[in-house]
Amino acid sequence: MPSLFFITHPEVLLDPAVPVERWHLSPKGAGRMQAFAASEIMSRVKTIWASGETKAVEAAAILGRHRDVPVQTDEALGENNRQATGFLPPAEFERVADAFFLNPEESIRGWERAIDAQARILKAFKAITRHPPAGDVAIISHGAVGTLLYCALTAQPISRQHDQPFQGNYWRADFPGLKPATGWTPIAPV
Repeated sequence: MPSLFFITHPEVLLDPAVPVERWHLSPKGAGRMQAFAASEIMSRVKTIWASGETKAVEAAAILGRHRDVPVQTDEALGENNRQATGFLPPAEFERVADAFFLNPEESIRGWERAIDAQARILKAFKAITRHPPAGDVAIISHGAVGTLLYCALTAQPISRQHDQPFQGNYWRADFPGLKPATGWTPIAPV
């Protein structure tokens, strides 16, 4: 049976002067993604989807080149909308992200509500997985929406306890049930 891999982009170049959705992969992140793309785990990938954000598109392009598979994008796979705050220093970002997961029905500092981001990513996921694939499917996206999707597919309440430990992880679900069979696993050593 084919599998679906939900993959989060690895490390990025933080640049407060650039909108977060336009950040690029760092050399370390690109290297980790190249190692993962060349791994046996990714050897059966025949379909690749990515969020429209630069870091996800770049990670997907690395996988696409290794597997000779075109990359399709869907804006609905994007990270939770945080344009109201833009860049936040890491410690402040973590506090706001904690509140985002803790209060899923509230907009924290103008961010998209967690329940709305979860509904959006679940709808995109269902559209992508509507038909049985010829091989494995890779979705390259972002940590928060991957966590929200994981919670929905495992019938868990929205909680940051299911969040990835750092950027550049994946979980796997198998067709036809598509219930996650693994938790977050690093794409390559950090």
